[in-house]
Amino acid sequence: MDASDELLRGADPAALLTLDGAIRGLNAAMATAVGRPAEKCLGRDFNDLWPASQRTSAESLVAQAARSKTVAMRVLDFPGRGGAPIACLVEARPVKVPAGDEPLVWVHALDARNDLASLLIPFRMATTAAHLGLWMYSPHDHQLEWLGGAPAVAVLFPDPTMSLSRVMSAVHPDDREALRQLLRSASTQQSLWVGLRYLPQHEGWHQLAAQTRRIQLGYGGPERIFGLVRDDTKQEKRKKKVQAALTAERQRAKDIADFSSALITAATEQELQQVVLTRLAATFGASGALLALVDEGRLRVSTDAGIAMWEVGVLHGMPLDHPSPLPEAIRTGKSYFIPNRTDYIRRWPHGAEFPWLGRLGSDYAVSIMPLIEAGNQPLGAWLVTYRSGHRPSLDERTLVGTLADLAGQALRRIRSQHARVELATALQKTMLPTLPEHLAGLEVAARYRPSRDGLDIGGDWYDAFVMPDGAVALEIGDVQGHDVDAAAAMGQVRASMRTIAAREPDPAAVLTCINELLVTMEAERFASCTMLHIDPRDGQVTGASAGHVPVLCARKDGSHSIHELAGGPVLGVVPDTEYREETFTLDEDSALVMVTDGVVEGPGLTLEAGLERAGTLAGAALRDGLNAEETADRILDAAVAVDHLDDVAVLVIRRT
Repeated sequence: MDASDELLRGADPAALLTLDGAIRGLNAAMATAVGRPAEKCLGRDFNDLWPASQRTSAESLVAQAARSKTVAMRVLDFPGRGGAPIACLVEARPVKVPAGDEPLVWVHALDARNDLASLLIPFRMATTAAHLGLWMYSPHDHQLEWLGGAPAVAVLFPDPTMSLSRVMSAVHPDDREALRQLLRSASTQQSLWVGLRYLPQHEGWHQLAAQTRRIQLGYGGPERIFGLVRDDTKQEKRKKKVQAALTAERQRAKDIADFSSALITAATEQELQQVVLTRLAATFGASGALLALVDEGRLRVSTDAGIAMWEVGVLHGMPLDHPSPLPEAIRTGKSYFIPNRTDYIRRWPHGAEFPWLGRLGSDYAVSIMPLIEAGNQPLGAWLVTYRSGHRPSLDERTLVGTLADLAGQALRRIRSQHARVELATALQKTMLPTLPEHLAGLEVAARYRPSRDGLDIGGDWYDAFVMPDGAVALEIGDVQGHDVDAAAAMGQVRASMRTIAAREPDPAAVLTCINELLVTMEAERFASCTMLHIDPRDGQVTGASAGHVPVLCARKDGSHSIHELAGGPVLGVVPDTEYREETFTLDEDSALVMVTDGVVEGPGLTLEAGLERAGTLAGAALRDGLNAEETADRILDAAVAVDHLDDVAVLVIRRT
């Protein structure tokens, strides 16, 4: 018997390989383990005999032994025909057989049945690196053995060995059957993750996730069920916190939309008063609200349940020229936030004394917003009180002011007995923002015009604002429909996009959040939208589109191109949509033109023809040396000239 026969003589799988991995010889146990006749294995690459998941480990085992000329070890899973995979500790070492001059590598499975701990070392290392825990279950004696892993998970299982019944007693009663099923149905493949609520000693409930796999330990060794454990407690808490914040944001958006719509549809002063006093405080987390209207130079005051009339009785009938904050806000059109008594006395030393004045600054604050309409006489104001330490943010006070502007417009139109549709038009114009001025390296201009006859209203909108990182965010969109609800939905979408954009730096992420918000709210209207972020320093543009009209790029030489952005479907229709975005550069002396479909489509104008016409106009405007304002005028005038039926919006961004 030669030396090679001696190396292949054992009962455990063994093989002799060339340094590059070709099989020179193997024993019956190895042939059985890999599931192939011995004669069909000779000459083949050793790595080819293994399942795809094991080939990299098998290849590195042989390569290390051949290259370093030292002993190498790996834990490999033999296929285990008809049963669980066999986890074996496999050794590879270089050898020289006297019968030949060629050096070989001897690969053989070590008998680890009396040293199962050696087999488990790689499992422990892998689970620790993955921040998981590892346990082993013996179905015969119903014992779970904790094998270690991430310290944060290990601390939940202080005893190395526990009976199944003891583990079950710590699992939530509603989850015990899921654990039993996980152990009963453990297969040779990794199971799905199963959630379990677990109560360790001296701690509250933990949300765990577990998965199992059945493995035979060593060639001819016992079968065991291995389980991985992941502690999702913190993740679940974060998820619930995010979900609660999203739910609150959805409710807030709905409340604002309902408030706006109710202001639009109020047909009398009494209806307007009811809307303000029933919705204002609740929408903004305030404790009470007061509405003061100007009637023949004096205040006519009404309050909600949060402010008793006796507390503000001194205001009722107060002349408009009185040196107190409420009449001053109405006279000047300025809003006021009064955080404490000291601030009140400093600013209005001769103001009226109120019963609540002494509480200012402890847990009490007051915000006053005038109801105004540009170019008209003072109308009134509303006053909101805050308790329990709540202090409205600047954004919140701005939004309250926007709604106060809307209420002022509604009141003016009610008193003038204008149609409800014109109230909606006022909402739409109020919701369209003031563009940022004096942007270094950029010019931004926008135009909006209602539909042809001035009676229909729509959901077209645009917005531009500076992001915290200095980039300029630009958006344009169109809510489905031409009625009061479309205008209200437009305001809701635009306000929500501003709020989300403050936290999400990428346009695609903003569109994804807005889509989910509209889908979850089961909004009756869908919306198309394009959003861009442009860096004024280098002109880099990141953009995404939700089923909106392509963007036009015009250049100083008079040329133009049509840029159809990556993105996804319109907002509010398809749940769980992940929008895509792309990045490109806007060159100096070039401009991007964003439009709604009313600009480029009409009764006798196809979308393709309309885009080409608008792009040609924009390119000619830049070639003629026109700025962003003049370029926007040229495009809008051309849209009106073709007898457009839809409302239209144009947003031009020129890099100087």
